[in-house]
Amino acid sequence: MTAAWDLLMYAVLPLWVLSGFADYLCHRASGMTHITGARESLFHWLMLAEVGVPFTLAVFFRINALLLAIMLVCLVAHEVTGHLDLKLAVATRKVSAFEHQVHSLLEILPLTAILLMMVLHWPQTQALFGVRGETADFTLGPKQPPRWSEIIPPAAAFLLLVLLPYAEELLRGMSETGRRAKSE
Repeated sequence: MTAAWDLLMYAVLPLWVLSGFADYLCHRASGMTHITGARESLFHWLMLAEVGVPFTLAVFFRINALLLAIMLVCLVAHEVTGHLDLKLAVATRKVSAFEHQVHSLLEILPLTAILLMMVLHWPQTQALFGVRGETADFTLGPKQPPRWSEIIPPAAAFLLLVLLPYAEELLRGMSETGRRAKSE
């Protein structure tokens, strides 16, 4: 194991999951779903997809120039979606200073994870940008899947602290949107 891998697995990813949960708690505290219905929550699901796709690909496929490029495109998409989400949030509700700090983490941690992946796969990173002699590999090839003992703990944490809370948030938002539609 390298220092970059240890930082990614034992610092960046856990902090990212905890930041996602803290963001959910901020949304609950501000009454977000009562104010924006499901709209803002849908942005959150889009951002989850924008980080979930490259993360899932990285777990099951070889990291090469193709996956690094996908990660970078998804990162840009995540930042654009995050900007639109924040624009909606500040226009419709009070976004606390703490929530802004949480958003800062949720912006920088995906970048940090990608940078660490690039360091771990430096020859393909260089090839992606046309530096040095290695040829960029743009094929999608499976890799040896991780052991269940490596998948279950982070997957369970992600399920319990991110997916389930955000699903609950979306359901509350949809209920509020439906309630408003009936009252109009």
